[in-house]
Amino acid sequence: MSDERQLRDFYDRDPEEQSAFLENTWCNRCQQVDLGMSDPVEYTLNGRLFIEGKCRVCGEAVTTELVEDDDVDG
Repeated sequence: MSDERQLRDFYDRDPEEQSAFLENTWCNRCQQVDLGMSDPVEYTLNGRLFIEGKCRVCGEAVTTELVEDDDVDG
């Protein structure tokens, strides 16, 4: 496991998946959900996957951690 960012290409993702990640966000400054993200950068850090960008409303950095659902049915 590396403690350095390992960049990935966000745009290798399916366009629908990209759109979902860019729209489903949380901004700590605005304290609101789904304001949107611009300038996405995808990376892994310590074995975890993240997408980081800027809030479309205030420009504050927003980060989404992607977690795989191993057990979708519960």
